[in-house]
Amino acid sequence: MLSPDQLLKKTAERFPSFSGASMHFIDEGGSDRQFHRFKTLSGETLILVHYNTEKAENKYYAEHAHFLKAHSIHVPEVMEHDAENHLLWLQDLGEKNLWSQRHEPWSVRRPLYESVLLDVALLHQISLTAVTAAEITLQKEFDQDLYFWEQDYFLENALGGLFNIALKTRQRLASSLPLQQLAKNLAALPRQLIHRDLQSQNIMLLADQPCLIDFQGMRAGLAPYDLASLLCDPYVSMPATEREELLAFYQNEMQRRNFIFSFDFKKVFWQCAAQRLMQALGCYGFLSLHRGKLKFQEHVTPALNGFREVLKNLHPEDRMEELEKIVSLIPSPFQPFNSST
Repeated sequence: MLSPDQLLKKTAERFPSFSGASMHFIDEGGSDRQFHRFKTLSGETLILVHYNTEKAENKYYAEHAHFLKAHSIHVPEVMEHDAENHLLWLQDLGEKNLWSQRHEPWSVRRPLYESVLLDVALLHQISLTAVTAAEITLQKEFDQDLYFWEQDYFLENALGGLFNIALKTRQRLASSLPLQQLAKNLAALPRQLIHRDLQSQNIMLLADQPCLIDFQGMRAGLAPYDLASLLCDPYVSMPATEREELLAFYQNEMQRRNFIFSFDFKKVFWQCAAQRLMQALGCYGFLSLHRGKLKFQEHVTPALNGFREVLKNLHPEDRMEELEKIVSLIPSPFQPFNSST
């Protein structure tokens, strides 16, 4: 990675008006990228992303941004991209995101979520044929193996790492018919282009216009997975009534655009929600245990509570009774640990 002085120099070379600008590090939580905000004395700002290639998806952010903008989806403007040095300069969208509005009344939050869903509907309508024609590089599609990977990620890092569930129990769950069938059922459904990480902290608000970020993980998957990521977000407590209103809004918008899903959307939504919250809990365990990012433990309790709710909302034929029982016995709230324990 380049030093701060090198980053300042590279920025000034690309943007002479930023010569002598101040540079401030932005903590982006679980990201493996470095984010910096540059600000001139006159108040002009931009964001510099310094990424590595451990995750191949990082280098595709610029091409994805151009592609999405061409389809009228609100994303930050890419100002410059230095692929050789893994540097990406972006429009500064500020610090206000959808998560920051979580305590606002529904009358304030509802139009924001609806604006997000309008962009999400546009995204989900883009055909995979159009993606291929534009030579856009997507990440591995959501197939059976990827669903199994998310489940294993949860079993190892959440049930094992965070909750100390015995290995034999986890192995039995991994091979159980309900989890196996969940992955198979989801993998058998027709796929759309999806964001993959559509949660409240990945939606910035510029003059109250939602803008999607962190879309470099785009891939072929299921639209309900994106909806579950947004409406069963562990970072935001959303009452069931609000979730139902937004699900209806999205479905009505897709119908208005003559996009008809070939499956029971509500049933698949809850399947995807179970899958997504397993991924989220696995992520919190992994980041806490292996990356030393202990602050992610504060999200374990809301994610666990959300997962319990989702498991109860599954269609009767999709219920995972053994997993429900195990999750119900995990102490809540989760007691955070520190690096010395």
